[in-house]
Amino acid sequence: MAFTRTLSITGAIALAASLAACGSSSSGGGSSAGSGGGGKYGNCKITSKANSIKIKPAVKDTLTVETTLPAQGWWNGTTADSIKDGYEYCMAAELANMAGLKHLKIKAVSFDQLVAGHTASFDIALAEISITPERAKVVDFSKPYFDSNIGVLTKKGAGITADNIKSKRCAAYSGTTSVEFLKTKLKCKSQKVYPDSQTLYQGVLSGQTDVALLDTAIVLAEAKQTGNKLEVPGQFKTGEKYGAIYPKGSANEKALDKGITTLLNDGTLKTLSKDYLGPAFGGDPSSVPVWTVK
Repeated sequence: MAFTRTLSITGAIALAASLAACGSSSSGGGSSAGSGGGGKYGNCKITSKANSIKIKPAVKDTLTVETTLPAQGWWNGTTADSIKDGYEYCMAAELANMAGLKHLKIKAVSFDQLVAGHTASFDIALAEISITPERAKVVDFSKPYFDSNIGVLTKKGAGITADNIKSKRCAAYSGTTSVEFLKTKLKCKSQKVYPDSQTLYQGVLSGQTDVALLDTAIVLAEAKQTGNKLEVPGQFKTGEKYGAIYPKGSANEKALDKGITTLLNDGTLKTLSKDYLGPAFGGDPSSVPVWTVK
C-alpha cells in the first residue's frame, strides 16, 4: 500500500486507526448481496442506500476490487477467497451496495504493479495506498479517505529512539513511500529494501535489520500479530493520505467518489475504523509518540 500514514480518518475518524501489503497475483473472493443491493456481503453490516450511485462495472452485477495481502484490519484473511470483512472490504461492500451490484469480487495483486498502473479489469483498488504526485501521473486516485504516518517497527525492548535510529539498520519494502522516506529523509547509516511486507517483518524478527518502516496502522497490526514480539515505539508525521485507485480514465470515478464522500460524511468510515482497525491494531495510532527526524 502506499505507506506512510497518519492515523486519523480524513474528514472524521477519531479512533485509532496505513499500506502495506504485497502479495502475488491471485484472484478470487466473492460475496453476494440481494438483488438491487441492500443484501449481505461477507460479514459486513450494510447501512448505505442501495442504488444511490450508478456505475458501469467491469463485470456485470459485480464490483471488482483489487488489493494487496495480507493487511489485517483492512482485509481480514490471508487470501482473496477467505476475506469476509475488514475496513476496506466493508468499505467496498458499501460502495457495491450503493451501486446496486449483487456481487463483490476481490483480486489480490502485486502492490508494485498496482501503483504503476499495470493491472486491469477492475473497478476500484483499495490497498492503503498513499496518494503521491508520482503515482498520480500513472493512475487515477479517488478523493482521500484516510490519513497516515510512517511507523517504526522494532523488536520489543530494542531501545530504538528518535535520537539513535539513524545509527541502526533500517529497512522498508519495495514500492512503498517508506523507501523514499528512508533514503532521502531519515537516511539511516544502514539501509535495506525488501521485496514485500512479509520478508520485511521477518527481517526484524530474525535480527537481520533493526527497524522496519511502514504505515503506523499497519505496523501496529503486525506487532499484535507477532504476540507483541515486535513493538512500535514511534512514528514520523508525513501528512500522507490514502486514496483508492481507479483504472485510468474510468467513467466511474465521479460516482465512486460520491460514494466515498457519503461514507465519510455519514460516519460509516468512522464506524468501520472502530469495528475493525482498533481491534486489529491493538492500540490507537494517535497514541504512538511522534518523532522528528534529527
